Amino acid sequence: MLILLKKEKIISYLITICIIIMLFVAGNFMPVENETMQTSAKTSKDLPIYSVETNENKVALTINCAWTNDDIEDILQTLKSNNCKATFFLVGDWIDKYEESVKMIYENGHEIANHSNTHSHVGSLNLEKNIEEIKLAADKIEKLTGKRSNLYRGPYGEYNDTVLKAAKEQSHTMIQWSIDSLDYNDLTCDEMLERIEPNLKNGSIILMHSGAKNTASSLDKIIKTIQNKGYELVTVSDLIYEEGRVDNQGVQHSI
Repeated sequence: MLILLKKEKIISYLITICIIIMLFVAGNFMPVENETMQTSAKTSKDLPIYSVETNENKVALTINCAWTNDDIEDILQTLKSNNCKATFFLVGDWIDKYEESVKMIYENGHEIANHSNTHSHVGSLNLEKNIEEIKLAADKIEKLTGKRSNLYRGPYGEYNDTVLKAAKEQSHTMIQWSIDSLDYNDLTCDEMLERIEPNLKNGSIILMHSGAKNTASSLDKIIKTIQNKGYELVTVSDLIYEEGRVDNQGVQHSI
């Protein structure tokens, strides 16, 4: 009987020791997990600006220029007749071909931004090449307008940490978009409006292109629709904050 009692005590001691060890191990691991979670929450990845958080009824119309200049005069006339401004993202190769169009855009009071020098897939380029793409286009813009670009949009909307770093080193803010008209897919005016109108909100950035089949002919109706909903069309620089933070959805907020 004495031996049996001793065995029971030993088992009881062993169980108690096991419980203490388990609690000790759990206590050591839990803070590590919490610390990791807190670190992840505090760490934010750099992103371009897709849209802006604002109480003002403003949206930005952006026009990428990488193909022809056949419709530039029509686009500029439509913008003028509707009393609005846009931001034109120009490729360096396009600038070389159409210097007069660049001057015309600038003289009409629109913003000229950087869309790389050769419209390459910048996501596959190293830092040095990305810097070169931005710098050469900025040099060409400055030569024709006297003003250096400070906004950058990667070709095809491509970006990664290297592209973002290159833009930052060249003092350019990266700009994406929150509404894609898909005009480059030859959508009709009504089809573009089906994409644009329901998604409009304060701080939206709209993507369109020169040289697309229906852009110039659709622009007047698109602009009037946006204005009739109470929005003012402004340049990107007039929309974004000079000092702001970009959240993990690409929305810029004032500091």
